[in-house]
Amino acid sequence: MGFKCGIVGLPNVGKSTLFNALTRTAAAQAANFPFCTIEPNVGEVSVPDARLAKLASIAGSKEILPARLSFVDIAGLVKGASQGEGLGNQFLANIREVDAIAYVLRCFENDDIVHVSGRVDPLEDAEIVETELMLADMDSLKKRLPGLEKKIRGNDKDAKLTQDLCNRALGVLNTGKPARHVERSPDEERPFQELQLLTSKPALYVCNVDEDSAAHGNELTAKVAEYAASHDAAMVIISAEIESQLAQLDDAEGAEYLETLGLEEPGLNRLITQGYKLLGLQTYFTAGPKETRAWTIPKGTKAPQAAGVIHTDFERGFIRAQTIAYDDYATLGGETAAKEAGKARDEGKEYVVRDGDVLMFKFNT
Repeated sequence: MGFKCGIVGLPNVGKSTLFNALTRTAAAQAANFPFCTIEPNVGEVSVPDARLAKLASIAGSKEILPARLSFVDIAGLVKGASQGEGLGNQFLANIREVDAIAYVLRCFENDDIVHVSGRVDPLEDAEIVETELMLADMDSLKKRLPGLEKKIRGNDKDAKLTQDLCNRALGVLNTGKPARHVERSPDEERPFQELQLLTSKPALYVCNVDEDSAAHGNELTAKVAEYAASHDAAMVIISAEIESQLAQLDDAEGAEYLETLGLEEPGLNRLITQGYKLLGLQTYFTAGPKETRAWTIPKGTKAPQAAGVIHTDFERGFIRAQTIAYDDYATLGGETAAKEAGKARDEGKEYVVRDGDVLMFKFNT
């Protein structure tokens, strides 16, 4: 399990170029005109994690299976999309299926690439896209209310809670803020998410810059950083052009290319790191002669639910989990040495899995 990230933005900001580079495919047509992406393209990438190779080497694994991340490239929005302008609501529907939204913002000047509005202003671009999503959310909420009122008259308690959440969300949206700013209790989180509001999803602003700005950003990215902080969102700087070049190089050539640019890692790594942080995700591992594998879980997940990510039978019949911290496994040289050093623990149903744990589950079938 990884997570699914929707890539949105105005036409010609570099969305499809970035998608192609990140997924190392040419599945999305990248062209210098609006609506070159008609259907949402989906691509999967491996989540980079240097710990996998170390674990596999120690365990003598025949195969390494990293966690996976899905990118959904959604066609360029325009002002009025929530009312059917451009290619309209078909794009908005695709966004409902993702875990987080990456807003690609153009933070570079290039007279050869036409901006749909004839100017380069990433903050205005962000506001246009988010406004369309907020308008779509408001329309969705208003359509729900009559049906909820009917259920409330029939003494439906759940409908009363949903109505309250809808009204609170409308109140926030009417102030010009996205639905993720709605205050709610932990008990309200699940029914709130069931509203499937576009602007309730965690947001990541992706600043697409030119090659010279990739390492440290520029004046435009500085403005986006400030904007993101005030909108409860994350921000990352990526050059779609650099990522396109990296996609054509092998690992050694890519590392050399990044070094010449003053970059320590590809933009994909930074995007995934920010995405995991934004969604509160972490990784645990299983390691053995057959394979070493990474599994993605939300922070705070207990051992039985972590086991369920592998197979529902593991969660249903969970007995205990042998747990070794990654640092202990790597430093001591594996499971046997960790046991001898007293670093392998048997944990029960209440154990909260930590990032980097190497786990082995015992369960009843």
